[in-house]
Amino acid sequence: MAAEKSILVFGDSLSAAYGIAQSRGWVALLDERVKRERPHYSVANASVSGETTAGGRARIDATLARFHPAVVIVELGGNDGLRGMPVSEMKANLGAIVERSQKAGARVLVVGMKLPPNYGEEYTRAFEDAFVDVAKRYRVALVPFMLEGFAEKPEYFQPDHIHPTAEAQALILERVWQGLRPLLK
Repeated sequence: MAAEKSILVFGDSLSAAYGIAQSRGWVALLDERVKRERPHYSVANASVSGETTAGGRARIDATLARFHPAVVIVELGGNDGLRGMPVSEMKANLGAIVERSQKAGARVLVVGMKLPPNYGEEYTRAFEDAFVDVAKRYRVALVPFMLEGFAEKPEYFQPDHIHPTAEAQALILERVWQGLRPLLK
């Protein structure tokens, strides 16, 4: 195995550059930054559009075996929320993904998401808290909300109002980098 350490991005469409050129997505921008600032690391993107935490849980073992990451960025949960899935199930799935990543020797960064208010105050609060709870329980790094600072600005979103535009990708990278940088030893 190469001396290079792998950063695995394990997410959904927000990390899979849905609707924009792959080369303009935040993960590609992360790869460029890592090559400049942390050249002993490489970036692998195992994100799948439409992925839920259950789907991620089902494929985490094979993905860890394939990439042997030093760091795993877990960016899942948004699709669970949009489908109104039980928060308890999402937390259990995220917890299993984090636990398996840790057992494989990886440091973990959980990237949180928020839902629009039309899902109801109780559900949206529980959903948001789930990411914090998982990060605390497993003592891992957390980016509370990957779209922080621009989620309310429609010009940063594609016509579906869900997926960020190419112009928003650098903002996402900055948010994720804040949580990731301390994990890159």
